[in-house]
Amino acid sequence: MSYMAAERRSLGRLLPPWWWLLITGIAWMLLALILLRFDYTSVSAISILFGIVAIVAGVMEIGVLILAAGWWKLLHGVLAVVFIAAGIVAFVHPGNTFAALAAVFSFFLVIAGTFDIVISISVRHEIDVWWVQLITGIIEILLVAWVAAIAIMRGIRDIVLAFRVRDVQHSPPAPA
Repeated sequence: MSYMAAERRSLGRLLPPWWWLLITGIAWMLLALILLRFDYTSVSAISILFGIVAIVAGVMEIGVLILAAGWWKLLHGVLAVVFIAAGIVAFVHPGNTFAALAAVFSFFLVIAGTFDIVISISVRHEIDVWWVQLITGIIEILLVAWVAAIAIMRGIRDIVLAFRVRDVQHSPPAPA
């Protein structure tokens, strides 16, 4: 039994602190609440939040720039400019920022979902609750697929509607 306890302590040292996982879990829940209440206000709120985070990241890069040496100064300087510029763009064009974030987030979901599925299957003999990570990975991929399916359905609807409108606009006038 002492071998299992030592193994558990070793695993415990490798894992992030529990409160970090709690904070990230709460952050994901808050993001979900914002997205479920999706309207232009939430688009602006997410874009402004991104703008604030980007500008803070740019300021922090300036701080690192002061401490860096050699070519690292150039890298941190470029990152600072990019972050601050992205933050300003987020404030000026919240709709475009939201669209860009959505595109990046969809790629994140596909990649994270794939990794979650692969990792959960590979550790199924070592971790009792491996299936939770498997379900998470499947949902991440299905979420992107669901959003894509909605976009395809809306696209088909709009194309069919366009031809119907064209028929109405180009039909000969009714005889009197």
